[in-house]
Amino acid sequence: MALPKLFDSLSVPVVGAPMFIVSTPDLVIAQCKAGIVGSFPALNARPASQLDEWLAQIKEELAAHDAKHPDRPAAPFAVNQIVHRSNARLEEDIATCVKHQVPITITSLGARPEVYEAAHSYGGIVLHDVINQTFAHKAIDKGADGLILVAAGAGGHAGTTSPFALVQETRAWFDGPILLSGCIATGGAVVAALAMGADLAYIGSAFIATEEANAVSDYKQMIVDSAADDIVYSDVFSGVHGNYLKPSIARAGINPDELLNAEKTKMDFGAFTSGSKAWKDIWGCGQGIGAVDKVSTVEERVAKIREEYESTRRRLTA
Repeated sequence: MALPKLFDSLSVPVVGAPMFIVSTPDLVIAQCKAGIVGSFPALNARPASQLDEWLAQIKEELAAHDAKHPDRPAAPFAVNQIVHRSNARLEEDIATCVKHQVPITITSLGARPEVYEAAHSYGGIVLHDVINQTFAHKAIDKGADGLILVAAGAGGHAGTTSPFALVQETRAWFDGPILLSGCIATGGAVVAALAMGADLAYIGSAFIATEEANAVSDYKQMIVDSAADDIVYSDVFSGVHGNYLKPSIARAGINPDELLNAEKTKMDFGAFTSGSKAWKDIWGCGQGIGAVDKVSTVEERVAKIREEYESTRRRLTA
């Protein structure tokens, strides 16, 4: 099955993952102008009324870019909706996205037909992120158009399954759009994702260390200075297993080694985290950051990924 036509404008087959706090219009617009899908979580816009302002800004700036550069139009953008029942804003945020006809909706933490139907009402598509086959089948059965496979090593709330197994088992029954997430930070890794059977690579952590990302400078530099061994997988901070930067845990006054062996039934989580909050103080990040050697602009990062992508393809077909 071919990818929907809205992906035809991509300069490299990459979707920028939506990141809590980090992804705002500046990052999204820069990603789209550079030729990859830019995205952000709807909940990053606070209060809820700001979502309408953000979408208007993104559409206006991308339209202006397209008018000036008809030969290289911007890539489409996406909005991530947290579909969990605890999200009291969901209905309002969906209505705002329908108003602006958001091209791509990314759904997380739940599969609900009414969310898919809202996007489909104006011709939008929905990609749902999953960590296993059970969730993948549920999403497609309820109306999702494509799947984002969140494999081991991905930033944020990642799964534990190898990308090889996850893509292989999904492609065996699903011929629609598949995006792969997990340790992808180079053009070579993008080629590998496609070679396994994915249609697009899903990259998040590498874009935290960019000038346009809404992250403090220490967070960006910590990514530059860190590698896979500096990532900790834990459910202590948000209640769901996720990958975090070990130095940020230590900086918050927590011993990362004790954290790995913690027994939840014996812990006082309020005391343990010393008031630190996941994402704001305890910084999420995936294992692929060893490839990030400096803070750069989004344009520079995408150009590097694109150059690596093309050179890897040439090498493999030589």
